Amino acid sequence: MKINNIGPSGINPYKNQAKPPVKASNVAKGDQIEISNKALEMQERSKFTEIRQEKVASLKIAVENGTYQVDSKTTATKMIDFYFNK
Repeated sequence: MKINNIGPSGINPYKNQAKPPVKASNVAKGDQIEISNKALEMQERSKFTEIRQEKVASLKIAVENGTYQVDSKTTATKMIDFYFNK
């Protein structure tokens, strides 16, 4: 079977697949990294995570030992303030 005049202008779209791919030039391009101000802020905040982890670890030990004391009056006051958006 012979196929002639494929497509509206007579161009065979399958011929484009037979063409070899165009090779990129071997010019070396330098990589660049840009860090936004927000990312820099996040890096600074990560410094505080070490302090938080130490605090959490000490609280965890106090709870396990039974030496952690909760001030119920302060807790209740904070809960009420949170509820009434103070």
